[in-house]
Amino acid sequence: MVGATPVFAQGDLPQDLIKKVGFEQNLDAQLPLDLQFTDSTGQVVRLGDYFGDKPVILSLGYYECPMLCSLVRNGLFESLQELEYFSAGEDFAVVIVGIDPDETPEIAETKRRVTVMAYGRSMANEAEGSGRGERGWNFLVGNEESIKKLADIVGFRYTYDPKIDEYVHPSGIMVVTPQGRISKYLYGIKYPPLDLRLALVEASANQIGTPVDQFLLTCYHYDPVEGQYTLFVTNIIRIAGLTTVVIIGLVLGIFWYRERRKPTMPPVM
Repeated sequence: MVGATPVFAQGDLPQDLIKKVGFEQNLDAQLPLDLQFTDSTGQVVRLGDYFGDKPVILSLGYYECPMLCSLVRNGLFESLQELEYFSAGEDFAVVIVGIDPDETPEIAETKRRVTVMAYGRSMANEAEGSGRGERGWNFLVGNEESIKKLADIVGFRYTYDPKIDEYVHPSGIMVVTPQGRISKYLYGIKYPPLDLRLALVEASANQIGTPVDQFLLTCYHYDPVEGQYTLFVTNIIRIAGLTTVVIIGLVLGIFWYRERRKPTMPPVM
């Protein structure tokens, strides 16, 4: 089990919340397939209904999130759009689980329809699916007990901030084997298609990946006055600044190294 160190804007995120939020890489952990949720059609389902013969991409968040959740979903389907010969419903399934127990199947269905339309692939599996694991995109809601149990198993540490009525949580997805064992973690809001393809291939072969470097964005507080994602933008600025410093350091280092290697010319008499 490898703990994550999220990137925070310390002024925006209270210290008491920092310790409660992050990802832990519980590779090879078995998902509790008997957990019950409700799908976007209102039917009670088991998590195990979505496993059996193909790998699963699992994502946790909440549907009315004003921050990174929609970016995570958008980043995921944009990457999946670029995958040739890999289609949701045929080669893998996508399971989105809402962490807010107050959200309804109707909300989940609205988000699912928008995502499926944007994905743009053939909807044959959507029409023929029974609603229990045969569709490509599956959006679930659940009670607090089921949500927390699943989150604990996958290492998704989140908390609720009553002051602003929002959930604080990390961003990322998990790729799971057909038998329900965690094979790979992918972090952030953009997932390189090649990385995603390899992760699906490995999971399909029941291979468990190795811990990956963890760089997390944390979903917290949309500022309606400024109309921007305060923490997200702050993190991006910090990252850009750090990158600039590193690049300048490398350039100066190379320049210094080359100067040191220049032959010393004898003085002209």
